[in-house]
Amino acid sequence: MSLDSLKSRIPDYAKDLKLNLGSVIGNSDLPAQQLWGTVLATAIASRSAIVLRELEPEAKANLSPEAYTAAKAAAAVMAMNNVFYRTRHLLSDHEYGNLRAGLRMNVIGNPGVDKVDFEFWSFAVSAVNGCGMCLDSHEQVLRKAGLEREAVQEAFKIAAVIQAVAATLDAEAALAE
Repeated sequence: MSLDSLKSRIPDYAKDLKLNLGSVIGNSDLPAQQLWGTVLATAIASRSAIVLRELEPEAKANLSPEAYTAAKAAAAVMAMNNVFYRTRHLLSDHEYGNLRAGLRMNVIGNPGVDKVDFEFWSFAVSAVNGCGMCLDSHEQVLRKAGLEREAVQEAFKIAAVIQAVAATLDAEAALAE
């Protein structure tokens, strides 16, 4: 199971996705930990068993045990936060924004890896889950930490391609049943 195996599963009509997958992962200038943590976190966020099974072994091989766990933690906590904060933002009654969240998110304060990497992964997961409030929050932290827009854009390029591959392969699997 690997990136090449995943690419081989992409149908001809989605050739652009195959090329983009190879490009955003294979030709990335991101540090290995940021890249593979993003790949793992967004594969989890895509909710595609096919994509996760294909990419997880390579991500695990390229990440320290701490980074591997932290990338999974980013996907987990952002699955909750993206729903909560997206809903709070979308409600026309803005008073919900004044209420205490009351949700535990301790991993954000102590992720076990460099906080910039954890923010990067959280940003990418927020792109998959479509939470504008979370995207803005994480992007500001990343930019304040010195990341250029081009690096930040890499996170949502990876998120976009992995999500598109997941949707395509899951649709093909459903049609084959």
